[in-house]
Amino acid sequence: MKQGELMYMVEEILKEANAGILSTIDEKGKARMRWMTPVLLPGRKDAVYSVTAKNSEKVNHITRNPEVEWMIQTRSLDKIITLRGKASVLEHPSLKNEILEAVGNRLTMFWKINEDLDDFVVLETQIDSGGLFLPMKPANYRIDFDG
Repeated sequence: MKQGELMYMVEEILKEANAGILSTIDEKGKARMRWMTPVLLPGRKDAVYSVTAKNSEKVNHITRNPEVEWMIQTRSLDKIITLRGKASVLEHPSLKNEILEAVGNRLTMFWKINEDLDDFVVLETQIDSGGLFLPMKPANYRIDFDG
């Protein structure tokens, strides 16, 4: 399986599932996981995007240690994808608008907690490796991306 095939599969799963799990490392070196609403943007190859509040713990985690991992799965759990990479915290207004257009209607809970539309940042994860796990089949794949 090639990198493009895996990212296509991620896009298809996100259309159905609308959610993924982001894992960061806290200040004590412990993994911290939380449900997020990730999105892929057209023309931005090999990156996963999401939004979070500026003052969230995950922003501090990523600032200290940008290594993160995503887990994205189908609702039936017949395909589970893991993506590893380095995350960045971005506040570019045009990128924020692009993210809101792509995923804003799926952020109902986020907006209930964070009422200020300007009080969020974008998390960009540049993917450097990924894996596909098919629980019902003997084949599993690990893919290392080039740059």
